[in-house]
Amino acid sequence: MLVVAPLVAIFIYLVYRGASSLNLDFFIQVPKPVGEAGGGMANAIAGSAILLAVGSLIGVPVGIAGGIFLAEFGRGTKLANAVRFTADVLNGVPSIVMGIAIYSLIVVPQGHFSAFSGGVALGIMMIPTVCRTTEEMLLMVPNAVREAALALGVPNWRSVLAITVKTASPGIITGCMLAFARVAGETAPLIFTAFGNVGWSERLDEPIAALPLQIYVYALSPYDDWHRLAWAGSLVLIVLIVLAVSLVRFVTSRGVLKGAS
Repeated sequence: MLVVAPLVAIFIYLVYRGASSLNLDFFIQVPKPVGEAGGGMANAIAGSAILLAVGSLIGVPVGIAGGIFLAEFGRGTKLANAVRFTADVLNGVPSIVMGIAIYSLIVVPQGHFSAFSGGVALGIMMIPTVCRTTEEMLLMVPNAVREAALALGVPNWRSVLAITVKTASPGIITGCMLAFARVAGETAPLIFTAFGNVGWSERLDEPIAALPLQIYVYALSPYDDWHRLAWAGSLVLIVLIVLAVSLVRFVTSRGVLKGAS
């Protein structure tokens, strides 16, 4: 109850403050100028989806590959210790520092903000969580499974990918969703990379809107209408994260992903 109570309390408060501002326009319209009634965050919702997709394409494969290396191929080596230490340090780096780093490495050379740089920042932030979770889940697979595959003449690399990883896939997917949920609400790195956009933008080489950025801007404004939209956006962001995590957990528990593999 102590663990669930804060989440329930936050959700109830967001419903209380933001549900009244949710309507069809919120999901299909872009923000209106100050003084005009209505408007929505359709561009921010789409922008967040694009940024999270780019981040996942970068962070999930690299994180899973790093976890496989630590658990299966690099045990006890100096390189594995260095990778593990780097992942732990990276996991503790403040998100704003990550945003400044990507700003210096990508935004400044490009000469403009972009969705790609925002996705890279989110992807790098996902790597340590995915990497360490993958390692822990693979270490929980009994050695008898590996030995049985090797006894049948299966190459080690194939045994790892087809048997060990598949056995640990529910835990690995959970780790990926934890990383996804963590970066979905990040604002600081996007200020220095994606920057935000008041209109539609689907290009990776242009500034793009995102729900956390839009909520941040609206929350700091002196306008009551924008405050109400900020509460509504916060509610939508929480609901989308919960739905995404719940959907993946449901599919995993039903074994659909195992069958597809």
